[in-house]
Amino acid sequence: MRTHSLNVLACAGLIAMLPHFVRTNMSDDIYDVDDYKNHPCNRACEDNSPPRLCQYKWVVESYWTLPKACLNCPFNQSDCFRPHCISADGVQRGVSVVNRRLPGPPIEVVYWLNKGQNSMCVCQGDTIEVKIYNELSNGEGTSIHWHGLLQKGTPHMDGVSLVTQCPITYRSSFTYRFKAVDAGTHYWHGHTGMQRADGLLGAIVVRQPRSREPHFFLYDHDLSEHVILVNDWLTRMTLTAFLDHHHDDGDNKPALMLINGMGAHREFMDGNSTIYTPRASFTVQGGKKYRFRVISGAILNCPIQISVDGHTMLMIASDGNAFEPFTADSFNIFAGERYDFVLYADKTNALRNYWIRARGMADCSVKKAHQVAVLRYAGAPDVDPPEPTDWDSSIRGGMLLNPWNTPGSSTQVEITRMRASIPDENDGVLTSMPDKKFYLGMDFNKVDNFKFNNPNYYPLSFVERKKELYSPQINHISSMRPPSPPLSQFDDVPMSARCQDNVTGSAVRKRSINHSMAARFQLSPAPFLIEPRI
Repeated sequence: MRTHSLNVLACAGLIAMLPHFVRTNMSDDIYDVDDYKNHPCNRACEDNSPPRLCQYKWVVESYWTLPKACLNCPFNQSDCFRPHCISADGVQRGVSVVNRRLPGPPIEVVYWLNKGQNSMCVCQGDTIEVKIYNELSNGEGTSIHWHGLLQKGTPHMDGVSLVTQCPITYRSSFTYRFKAVDAGTHYWHGHTGMQRADGLLGAIVVRQPRSREPHFFLYDHDLSEHVILVNDWLTRMTLTAFLDHHHDDGDNKPALMLINGMGAHREFMDGNSTIYTPRASFTVQGGKKYRFRVISGAILNCPIQISVDGHTMLMIASDGNAFEPFTADSFNIFAGERYDFVLYADKTNALRNYWIRARGMADCSVKKAHQVAVLRYAGAPDVDPPEPTDWDSSIRGGMLLNPWNTPGSSTQVEITRMRASIPDENDGVLTSMPDKKFYLGMDFNKVDNFKFNNPNYYPLSFVERKKELYSPQINHISSMRPPSPPLSQFDDVPMSARCQDNVTGSAVRKRSINHSMAARFQLSPAPFLIEPRI
């Protein structure tokens, strides 16, 4: 088996073809803090209003948690919110971030108006333009994927390095430009190397006029400050953990999570008092109903259970698609998924605060990774809730939506049982006979993957059990990125890399436009099939 180095000439050809790539000398003002309060796209989303061009300027760079910009954080908590201060969980480590923020800047800025008016934001139909400057200190390339935005008509803007584009090289810039067609809760993240795991991620919310929003009547407020982005988090750079795990038997399991880039983990002593870096908090007014938008930026196999102490959640949407409301006490969210729910702030008799809980499972259960945020009632005492915050205490009984690895029951309801609020215009595709059908078997196989178990020097049969590494494969093929992006330079991908055998490479299937295809996935050893239509 052979590997292929990056085809530099091919990527240079893409640079010539797409004028979005530019060598750049950045000015100092790129580091100025821009909260986008005066952004021209901040307005109510209304019917028949003309779409706008929404422009953003982002710097992707290597940075540090609790840097000098944090001054006296966490001893002076207000310092933790200074420009360029990333407090995270209190553990100092390297990160990859946009504009020295964790999470990165959201593509949506909202000022809530009175009930009966829409929030001000990026609206469905707007054009989003993001200029990316790559300032990563290690010289690594980068790209940004727009998760949930289908990029119909602009596949070259999907942001997948060496699939839809060449990486944005160090000290270069690239401008993404696409229409915000898909309304709902989405997110963006780095799609090169381990950058997403090290902090390169943020929210995208595309709102629409009230006439197109089926659940608008269920809530009073839909605020940008009620977007929740949760992710598992390591105390060291992810590449170090990856190499340790794959080339030895090193630990790669997360011990904690972040909610909106914040959490309490490391203990700091201030005299006889123990203090922490700040947790995320979300303020509500008693008697009002709020739409919350939850995004999972999880990295490892880390399903996360979300619950709010003392409250139920009226679930109304998944992955940007509205479904018939369903009341749950908790829900599980998997990596890349998004859920919207309505919370009724009905605890008005004795004002207090409540925990919002994120409890990890699977890989995240090994070290009981979890995190909490504060649901803060306006007018309540400025103190944390009294309930314990440990992983075991975060189990929530009652009705669960989207159970993990268990069959459905009267109290555990699969997401597939939700019914769409708006019929899908493509529903006919699901019932029609496909032109082509492919069977894709997915499993972890015991093979001598030459990258991690050299068959000549230390094959799997030679190493001790705890150092065995099984390879994830589809039809016994381990995927590797091609040396050139096949979307734009398919002919530059050598035939030796287009493998069809039980090897490592880039499996390629050519199909005609307008053909209907069914791809049937078998996830071993799970006894079920998934059959999406393409």
